[in-house]
Amino acid sequence: QVQLVESGGGLVQAGGSLRLSCAASGRTFSSYTMGWFHQAPGKERSFVAYISRSGTSTYYADSVKGRFTISRDNAKNTVYLQMNSLKPEDTAVYYCAASSRYYSDYRQGAYDYWGRGTQVTVSS
Repeated sequence: QVQLVESGGGLVQAGGSLRLSCAASGRTFSSYTMGWFHQAPGKERSFVAYISRSGTSTYYADSVKGRFTISRDNAKNTVYLQMNSLKPEDTAVYYCAASSRYYSDYRQGAYDYWGRGTQVTVSS
């Protein structure tokens, strides 16, 4: 069982930055691919980024590529999402998730554990 708790959300102006954190419980954090997803008002939850278990491989949705960076610190059981050049369309609840599958995956069904989310609001 893994428990995930996101933090770092808030209100920011367009063009600004935020850094989200996701703290995981348990001693096997490094055995999970970690992902970030978001859900905008009135829309379905969608993929943002993932990072492999070792942190050597990352993958991003086209909408955030070049603006967002995912990273992890396995010693601290934490995954991060650095969000730069934020746009109003980035407004959403952001969730982190953990996948125990051998291969990293961007699909939500591959993730076994989810946090409760943190709200990010970008004003124009």
